Amino acid sequence: MGMKQAIKKLDAFPRAEEHLLQKTQSGALVSIIGLVTMATLFYHELSYYLTPYTVHQMSVDLKRGETLPIHVNITFPSLPCDVLSVDAIDMSGKHEVDLDTNIWKLRLNSYGHITGTEYLSDLVEKEHEAHNHDHDKDHHDDSHAKQHTHGFDDAAETMVKKVKQALANGEGCRVYGHLDVQRVAGNFHISVHGLNIFVAQMIFDGAKHVNVSHIIHDLSFGPKYLGMHNPLDGTARILHETSGTFKYYIKVVPTEYREISKEVLSTNQFSVTEYFSPMTDFDRTWPAVYFLYDLSPITVTIKKERRSFLHFITRLCAVLGGTFALTGMLDRWMCRLLEALTKPDPRSILR
Repeated sequence: MGMKQAIKKLDAFPRAEEHLLQKTQSGALVSIIGLVTMATLFYHELSYYLTPYTVHQMSVDLKRGETLPIHVNITFPSLPCDVLSVDAIDMSGKHEVDLDTNIWKLRLNSYGHITGTEYLSDLVEKEHEAHNHDHDKDHHDDSHAKQHTHGFDDAAETMVKKVKQALANGEGCRVYGHLDVQRVAGNFHISVHGLNIFVAQMIFDGAKHVNVSHIIHDLSFGPKYLGMHNPLDGTARILHETSGTFKYYIKVVPTEYREISKEVLSTNQFSVTEYFSPMTDFDRTWPAVYFLYDLSPITVTIKKERRSFLHFITRLCAVLGGTFALTGMLDRWMCRLLEALTKPDPRSILR
């Protein structure tokens, strides 16, 4: 018996007998408020526990010998596809002019609707020209040189007429696809530099009439992960009665995105500043849109992680326990206030 009595003395929650308990309306109101508060806080804590959180880490970039993917999707509403070319150059000395591998040029009418694909027609024309070239080389070498020179003049004249007609019809062009470049600083630009200078002069009658207005639908340096935002997406630069060169200075940051399932996605984020140089009467260059990029030596690792279950239990106990204690204090205060208001005045009883 002594041991049982000693254990009972350790009870931190003594219970009163049933007939000594008094239930009041104020206590019921406080209990309802407490239950609603605890249910709300429990839902909030559960949502907080189930929602993964993001951890950012930085380290030195150790990648070597890999390529940098560039995804482009840009509309030029005032330039036909026949005059546009995509050129790329990097610090290693590699220079590619009028890229057509994995690059498509979609012809657009004046309403912005797609009417044709220049990439496919270019392939057919090149194959046809190569076939004719091999046939003539085997049979008529001398006459081929004359026909080639004459054909170039005819082709140039035909192209000038075609482009002028396209400009009159308000044709535009959408350039999209992807490039694989070396992981060194460089640039790629979209311009009319692929044209012969005399042909360009005949078409536009001067560099000041080349309208390089553009809309960047997508420019990224790798696949996108959930929540990723590229700062140039949706950028529109429309020129009116002027022309010039746009330059976008891009700082590429290598990024690794790790899911909760431990899957790793290698991509790149970037920041950008832009500069516009209007054309003057003394400029000898032609308008273009340049994207000059450089790589950061720091890799950012973004990890998705879940919170500890013990952390969830600790927060839950603190929230629910605190709410229970607060409602108990509120009930006692209301009880004392009601007793003070309803207690009869002793002086009125003596009278």
